[in-house]
Amino acid sequence: MATDHEAPPAYTADAALARLKEGNARFLRGEARFPTVQKEVLADLARGQSPYATILGCSDSRVPPELVFDAGFGELFVVRVAGNVLGASILGTLQYAASHLHTSLFVVLGHEGCGAVKAALASKFEGATHKSRIEVLLESILPALDGVDPKLAPDALLSCAVEANVRNTVEALLATPEARARLGEGAMRLVGAVYDIESGRVRFLE
Repeated sequence: MATDHEAPPAYTADAALARLKEGNARFLRGEARFPTVQKEVLADLARGQSPYATILGCSDSRVPPELVFDAGFGELFVVRVAGNVLGASILGTLQYAASHLHTSLFVVLGHEGCGAVKAALASKFEGATHKSRIEVLLESILPALDGVDPKLAPDALLSCAVEANVRNTVEALLATPEARARLGEGAMRLVGAVYDIESGRVRFLE
């Protein structure tokens, strides 16, 4: 998340977060603003992008950030990977968002019922095994599960693990020198959130 000083972000982190919350509220009310996109809008966006927030979310097909936050084309810079985990390419993409697109708000968006987190729980507490590349993915989730109570009921355990995984990713991002530098400059805000796939509501974590 390196930064340069070419231009200030179009939105402050607080304003961007408010836009996400307002968009999710419209989504919940069934009042989404962008059922279609006019050709003029696409032509304008072809000249460049200026998203107001960067979202690191899960690849789950039920959690499309643009719809969840009622955001139009060009408004969100979205990175999606199973389990909303980090890796070299993910960090590079986030750094691009900070240094070239100047988004000041970064959101790690997990979701209830996450299959990747469920698989990690099975690995940790049941000795389950998975295909080799999936195992590599789960290695990024397992550290987040150290504090969860395996005696919880299955649904509660998964919900607790989902939130723990989001917080773990946020903490890992906060530990990078690029993020520390941007936070020190007051140029970035990083928050975690969990999407409820049944209600459509996004819960932002403190």
